[in-house]
Amino acid sequence: MKHHKFSRSSMAKLNTCHPDLKKVAVRALELSPYDFGITEGVRTIERQKELVASGASKTMNSRHIENADGVSEALDIAIYLDSGLTWEIGYYRKVAQSFFTAAIELGIQIEWGGLWRTFVDGVHFELKRD
Repeated sequence: MKHHKFSRSSMAKLNTCHPDLKKVAVRALELSPYDFGITEGVRTIERQKELVASGASKTMNSRHIENADGVSEALDIAIYLDSGLTWEIGYYRKVAQSFFTAAIELGIQIEWGGLWRTFVDGVHFELKRD
């Protein structure tokens, strides 16, 4: 298996995330059969409003909006194949397995948007709400 590494851009976005989520993502990349990058960590309220207006998000109660500690409790990914970027859900399922394995190893509870019933969001991972 190839060893994947986050780009500078992915690391900058990952650094806006809660330390526990960051740990899970770093470990998930080590375990993942596919290379992936972080497309979004923390979001402004203005950005969230744009996403809700466009239908790309369904809530203003997003875990991407910075919490009291100034970090995001959610991140979005994109998967890179040799042929380029893919949005095919099957690849995201495999990467989600890596995220869940990493979370279990680290003792950190996460949720994957790909398992949501009302709005399937295969690129989205977040810390489980307490």
